[in-house]
Amino acid sequence: MSQKDRSVAVVTGATSGIGLAVARLLANGGHQVFIGARSAENVAATVKQFQDEGLDVDGSDVDVRSTESVHAWIQAAVHRFGTLDVVVNNAGRSGGGVTADLAEELWQDVIETNLNSVFRVTQEALTTGGLRGKDRGRIINIASTAGKQGVVLGAPYSASKHGVVGFTKALGNELAPTGITVNAVCPGYVETPMAQRVRQGYAAAYDTTEEAILDKFQAKIPLGRYSTPEEVAGLVGYLVSDTAASITSQALNVCGGLGNF
Repeated sequence: MSQKDRSVAVVTGATSGIGLAVARLLANGGHQVFIGARSAENVAATVKQFQDEGLDVDGSDVDVRSTESVHAWIQAAVHRFGTLDVVVNNAGRSGGGVTADLAEELWQDVIETNLNSVFRVTQEALTTGGLRGKDRGRIINIASTAGKQGVVLGAPYSASKHGVVGFTKALGNELAPTGITVNAVCPGYVETPMAQRVRQGYAAAYDTTEEAILDKFQAKIPLGRYSTPEEVAGLVGYLVSDTAASITSQALNVCGGLGNF
């Protein structure tokens, strides 16, 4: 397949955790992948690592909270590889606390980073990225099981991820006649740098150890362990395939049985 014919994918939040695993899986699957994250240094290091492995990956820094930054990032992706075929909205942050005591700035930043970013990147991908002109495409939003159920001390996070699920279902139905599918992948507990920060937050809130929090969380998971970033990426890999053409407007869990809905 010539470079011109190869699928072009963009992935946000792609320098660690789930985003990194997704970028690697797509690149290994023959996609040209353009990655983004907030730190230019981390993006450059990750791109170098992929290129050293012989993978067709490039990228630049992006702040998904900024329309201007997202526009420039999508433009850079098109300039580098061509119009887009696959969009993975993975960038996100944790955030919560006792709701009555939350700083409004925290609430706003969680919503900007986790929800408004998905609209921004998707709209830019469809327009500037050229996706809306195609008869096949894949938009995959990394949501959370917290997008289907409430998480104690996690109101901003749960609200943002519920929003991602709602946006996914609405846009999926809107774009269904075009051949572009839109789905949400909902991880439960996944072992990533963010998961570690979440455990630290709960340990502080409940005045206990991170180990005790980990035990408590694992006890809630029927599988008895956290999922891996690679297991989450595996579902993304399936959703971008031709076989998944009739799956759209869905929110699919990867959670070891934690959320059976």
